[in-house]
Order: sequence, then C-alpha cells, then structure tokens
Amino acid sequence: MKIVFFGSSHFAVPALQALIKSGHELVCVVTQPDKKKGRHLRLAATDVKGIAMAAKLKIFQPEDIKAKDSLSFLRKLGADLFVIMAYGQIFSQEALDIPAIMPINIHASLLPRFRGAAPVNWAIINGDKKSGLSVIYVTRKMDAGPVILQKEIQIQPQDTSVTLEEKLSQAAPGILMDALKLIEARNYRLAEQDEGKVVLAPKLAKQDGLIDWNTPVVDIHNQIRGTLPWPGAFTSYRRKLLKIFQADPLPVFPAHKPVPGEVVRADKHGIVVAAARGFLEIKELQLEAARRMPAESFVMGHKLTAGEILGKKS
Repeated sequence: MKIVFFGSSHFAVPALQALIKSGHELVCVVTQPDKKKGRHLRLAATDVKGIAMAAKLKIFQPEDIKAKDSLSFLRKLGADLFVIMAYGQIFSQEALDIPAIMPINIHASLLPRFRGAAPVNWAIINGDKKSGLSVIYVTRKMDAGPVILQKEIQIQPQDTSVTLEEKLSQAAPGILMDALKLIEARNYRLAEQDEGKVVLAPKLAKQDGLIDWNTPVVDIHNQIRGTLPWPGAFTSYRRKLLKIFQADPLPVFPAHKPVPGEVVRADKHGIVVAAARGFLEIKELQLEAARRMPAESFVMGHKLTAGEILGKKS
C-alpha cells in the first residue's frame, strides 16, 4: 500500500521505523515545521523528521494541514492510507477524504476512555491499572472514530507518564503492522465507540500539578507520577515553589494525628508528609531556584523540620 505517515513527537518514532522496514511504499512523511528551541533559539527539527531524513524519505512540513496548498500536495501523493500518530494538527474532512482506503490514527489509550491530548497522563493521574493503544478510523470528531484494533498494556505501580508513554511507543509498531495486514486484506471490522463510556483527557494545565494535601495520599501519589515531565507535582515551602518528583504512599505513620500538609518526619531517613488519608514519603524534590536532590540532602541543606506545613498560603 502507498502510505503517508503523519507524526512529530518521539512517541511516533518506533512506528515510523517499523513502516520504513515494512515493505509498504512510504510516499511521504508529514511532520510539524522546525521550531526555535533552547537558550539560543536555534531551529530544531522534530524527532520524526530526523528519522525521515536518515531514510531519505520525502518530507512535508506545512504550517496548516488544512490549507489549500497542503491539500493539493497531499492529493498528488496518491496515497492509499494516511497513518497518523502524535502529529499535532487537526485535520479537515477534506484532508481525511484524500486517501483511497482510509485515514487511521494510533491513539495512546483504550478508547473511548481518555480521548484527547494527554491520555497517558490522565491514565496515571486517575489511578488506572491498564492503558493501551487503539487504532481507529479517523473522523472529524476528536478520537471518536470506530476502532479497528486495540492492545492492552498493564500500568505498574512504579510507572510514571514518562515510562508508560515509552512502553506504549514501543508497542505501537506491533499493533500498526497487525492493522495494516487486516486493512490490506480487507479483513477488518470497524467497531463503533460507546459514547456512554467516553472519558476526556485534555492537555495538562499548570494547575493540574498543584498538590492538595486534603486529598488521599494515593491520589497525590498518582498526581506525582502522572504530571511528569510537565507541569510536575508541586506544593509550597516557606513561600517558594517545591516540586516533588518521586515519592511513595504510606497508609500509616506511627503516633501521629497531623493536619494535612504537615511534615511528620524530616531527618537523615527522609521526609514524610501527612495527607488527608495516609502519608507521603518524599524521595526526590526540588525547591524553586535550587537543584533537584534526594530528600535526605534537602533536609540537611534547607533545615526542614517536623511540624512545618507544606502548601501554606502565607
């Protein structure tokens, strides 16, 4: 089949690499335009573009995939299939109608659960025990198209959004190749999504990282794992922002009936903070304008003591 691949982030790289080796005719790779990054604002290409360049593939980087010149370019490619994965632009119906067979998308959740831009993050934040990949026929409504294939991935207690995303990224080539075999053989079934089971996964906002110590410790632990790498989970300490990168939940802590946010231990063994139900043992953290460090080093360097309250507004 003649395929056009749409992708931008590192998440899409293994799937693209699999397509290159697949024997299908990869007629073009479409990715986001180069953007200025870093302190010196140098132009940087997407990870997908780097792979495409190395493979000497035709590359297209439109500012707007819905523009007339973009549509004209895509029509001339004569594609049977559009394969879309972490591309970063919204398609018009006119664009979706171009491939002779269909446009498909590889989405990082078990749809209809977690439609939207941040499915991996929200799976962790919500404490889900499983996630997965869905290959869907793309429609104009976001992530709402009928499902062709799904693959389930277990979420381990130590997983963060970073590690789970990598697992899903590495699993994508397998489900993509399986889907292509079904499509090529015309042996696929389009299963409509149950609209009654839709859960949305919007792009994270800065405030999604703010810790509320009045919530159960298991929810705070999931928030810490699910908001990496951005915005990260944070609270305040002596009027400065304090980020927490790694922690473990403790159901109980000896001889304490503290208020939420109270530090109940701060010594060479680490930091323990009270939540509404349970306690959080902080392993790694970073104070505003300081370096990231283990909890025991933080206690020594910043003189944190038991009885202090994190998250105080004054």
